[in-house]
Amino acid sequence: MSIVNYKLTRLACFAGIVLLQALILNQLHIGGIATPFVYIVLTLKAPSDRGTAPLMLEAFIAGLAIDILSNSPGMNAAATVALAFARGTLLKLFMGRDMQEAFIPGAKTMGWQAFLKYATGSILLHHALLLSLEYASLAHPITWLGRILACTACTLLCLTAVEKMTYR
Repeated sequence: MSIVNYKLTRLACFAGIVLLQALILNQLHIGGIATPFVYIVLTLKAPSDRGTAPLMLEAFIAGLAIDILSNSPGMNAAATVALAFARGTLLKLFMGRDMQEAFIPGAKTMGWQAFLKYATGSILLHHALLLSLEYASLAHPITWLGRILACTACTLLCLTAVEKMTYR
């Protein structure tokens, strides 16, 4: 695949995932508390050799697009930029020393166990930041924690389903 085709494919995926998140998934509240935030797959599945600054810019644009389409005050942008900033550390933490030069994080390249650890840690970090900004109060800590865990489980389930479909 040429670099132009790769960039066009990535741009089309970017637009599709952002629209899916903002127009459909943000309206979905499973059990009244769990919302899948699948747009973070753009940050999680970016090539490992992508620099932190370009990845943070991409994450900011994706988060800002979600915020604009969802009428939220920058919470998605902030949480996604923080995830992009921490992604390199999370990859090293869950990949160990045998990290290849450049790869796209996934079950194929990392193995299921390492990928699920990486995805769970990343999703948990993102959701904890996002929902902390959304709640802006610890008046109801059980509800806040329950929502973080429910959204994390829901997003991880969606990400795992997509990964299973593309694994073969």
